[in-house]
Amino acid sequence: MTIDTREDIKLSNAQIAWRAAQDIADGAYVNLGIGFPEMVAQYQPPGRQAIFHTENGILNFGEAPKEGEEDWDLINAGKKAVTLKPGAAFFHHADSFAMVRGGHLDVAILGAYQVAQNGDLANWRVGSKGVPAVGGAMDLVHGAKQVFVITEHVSKKGEFKLLDKCTFPLTGVGCITRVYTSHAVIDIKGGRFVVCEKLAAMTMDELQAMTGAPLHTDGPVADLVVPQL
Repeated sequence: MTIDTREDIKLSNAQIAWRAAQDIADGAYVNLGIGFPEMVAQYQPPGRQAIFHTENGILNFGEAPKEGEEDWDLINAGKKAVTLKPGAAFFHHADSFAMVRGGHLDVAILGAYQVAQNGDLANWRVGSKGVPAVGGAMDLVHGAKQVFVITEHVSKKGEFKLLDKCTFPLTGVGCITRVYTSHAVIDIKGGRFVVCEKLAAMTMDELQAMTGAPLHTDGPVADLVVPQL
């Protein structure tokens, strides 16, 4: 099946990350997944501060250092150099996971291979390809109070990423609350995909054609508006 992905009007990764950052409350404790989700830290709204947590044992880290100014004793879980904000703390990774499992994180933001309409997440393995193990994501998706996904609406091969049921190995069951894609913002409510925002230049029928499960609305769908980045 060929899917019209509407590449002509999609958001960039930076714009998806910006949109997700706008929904993080001031003072929230947040874990960002490795890779694409790390971009969210760059787009905190003025006057609002998130306290970022990393599984390897830092709380309140800051933006990446300038090239050549890295301190390689200061890295996140993805082994990327970070800086520290005032009041930052270090601790053993066992204590870090105790924070996760104890429900002390307000938000976790992760990437995804697939998301099901009931909130299931698959983000660690595609058949024989993937990272060596599911890692900390298994804890994050069930320990954080809210779990957001940021992703392209369809895969690079033009396959559905939002489905009635995941076909890849699961990271977590019924754990995702909101999905930010290259074309829409979608909540998961009552086992359904509920569209909150979409790009004004596309119709609901076009968005549905890119989605492997029924889309629903709870009222008017707002335009998805982001700055040029």
